[in-house]
Amino acid sequence: MNDVYQTPLAQRYASKEMQYIFSPDMKFKTWRRLWIALAETEKELGLDITDEQIEELKAHKDDINYEDARKREKEVRHDVMSHVYAYGLQCPKAKGIIHLGATSCYVGDNTDIIIMTEGLKLVRKKLINVISELAKFAEEYKAQPTLAFTHFQPAQPTTVGKRATLWMNEFVMDLEDLDYILSTMKLLGCKGTTGTQASFLELFNGDHDKIRMIDKKIAEKMGFDACVPVSGQTYSRKVDTRVLNVLAGIAASAHKMSNDIRLLQHLKEVEEPFEKSQIGSSAMAYKRNPMRSERIASLADFVIADALNPAIVSSTQWFERTLDDSANKRMSVPEGFLAVDGILDLLLNVTDGLKVYDKVILRHFMAELPFMATENIMMDAVKAGEDRQVMHEKIRELSMIAGRRVKEEGLDNNLLELIAAEPSFHVTMEELQAKMEPINYVGRSREQVDEYLSEVIKPILDENKELLGMTAEINV
Repeated sequence: MNDVYQTPLAQRYASKEMQYIFSPDMKFKTWRRLWIALAETEKELGLDITDEQIEELKAHKDDINYEDARKREKEVRHDVMSHVYAYGLQCPKAKGIIHLGATSCYVGDNTDIIIMTEGLKLVRKKLINVISELAKFAEEYKAQPTLAFTHFQPAQPTTVGKRATLWMNEFVMDLEDLDYILSTMKLLGCKGTTGTQASFLELFNGDHDKIRMIDKKIAEKMGFDACVPVSGQTYSRKVDTRVLNVLAGIAASAHKMSNDIRLLQHLKEVEEPFEKSQIGSSAMAYKRNPMRSERIASLADFVIADALNPAIVSSTQWFERTLDDSANKRMSVPEGFLAVDGILDLLLNVTDGLKVYDKVILRHFMAELPFMATENIMMDAVKAGEDRQVMHEKIRELSMIAGRRVKEEGLDNNLLELIAAEPSFHVTMEELQAKMEPINYVGRSREQVDEYLSEVIKPILDENKELLGMTAEINV
C-alpha cells in the first residue's frame, strides 16, 4: 500500500500494543461485548431473552464479519446499524435482541471510554518503567559532580544523579495525574437518546427500580465501578479533555528532559545511545546528533498541541448531543495516545543507554570551580578577621580580571593565583588547590538523591513491581 497515505504514528513511532488498543478489532469486539452485557442484563431484569440467544452471541463475539458490515454501511450510511446487521447474520436466533433499547452511543461511547482506559493503563506501565530506569541512573551517578546551570550559565554545582531526579519528579507528577484520571473513568452506561432512559422505561413497563439496575450491571460486566450519574446522549466530552491533558503533561515532561539531554550532548557531557552503524548526518560523517531526543521533542510538540482538540470539541457541544465531535475525536484521541506511546518507548530506550563522559564533565567543572569556590574563600577570610564587604569587592574585581583572561585571551582561569597573591585572603596557593575537590561543592545532592529514591520512588516501584522490566524497541 505504497500509493496511499500512511500515518507515521503507526509506521514509525507507536508500539504494536498501543496500535491494537485503537484497532478496528479492539473496537468492534468491544461493541459485541457490550451487546452481550446488555442482553444479559435485560434477561436478568426480566425481559424475554433466552440463554440460547446469549450463547449464540458469545460464540461469535470475536469473529467480526467485516465485509458484511462494510457492504451494509454503503447502503444505510450508519456504522452501528451495519454492525448490528452483520452480527445478526451470524446470530440468527439472537438478531432480534441485539442492541435492544440502546442508541448508537451505547456501543460507541462506552467503547471509547474502555479504549481510553486501556490506553491509559499501557501509558502508566511505560511511565513507571521510565521512572525505574531514571532511578537506576540517578543512583549510579548520585555522587558525580557536574556544573549546574541557571539561564544556561554555569552555576553552583550539582550531581548528574541529582539532575536526573528533577526529570523523574516531573514524571512522578504525571503519574499522580494519570492515576487520578484513571480512578474517575466511568462508562456512559445505557442512557438512551437524550440521556433520560425513556426507551428502557417503555421496555420495563415503567419499573424504575429495574432501570436503575441497568447501568450498575453493565458496569460490573465490563469491569468498571460505575457509569456516569447523568448524561445527555453521550458522555461529557470533557472526559476526553482530561485524558488528553494527562498525555500532554507527560509530553511536556519528556520534552524538558529531552531538551536537557540535547544541551548536554552539545557539551559532550552526556550522550544518548548511538548504535555502531548509526549515521548522524548525511553530510558530516563525524556527527553524533541527539536524534532520539529530538524525536521526543517533536512528538511532544504534537501531543501538547493535540490536547487543544478535545478542549475545543467539549466547549462547542450543543445541549444533549451534536455530531461535530465525531471526526475530531476519531483522530485527536487515538493520535495523542499513539504519539505518547512513541515518546515513552523512546524515553525507555534513551534512559537505558545514556552515556556519561565523566572526564569531560570534570574538565568543564574544574574550569569554573575557582569562581564557584569564591564564597567559601571569602568566608575563610572573614573568619580570619577581614571585612566581608571589602572581601566581596576584592573577589568581584579579581573574578572580572580572570574572566577577561579566559574569554578575551583564551587562557586558563587564573583566579586562584590572583587570590593567593592578595595578602588579605590569608591563604596560599597550596591551600587553595586543596580546596578544589569537586564533591565539596555539590551541597546535599547525594543525600537528596538517596532520600528521594527511598522516600518517593521506592514505594512507587514496590507497589508496581509486576509492571517493571519492560524494554523498548524503536522502529527508526
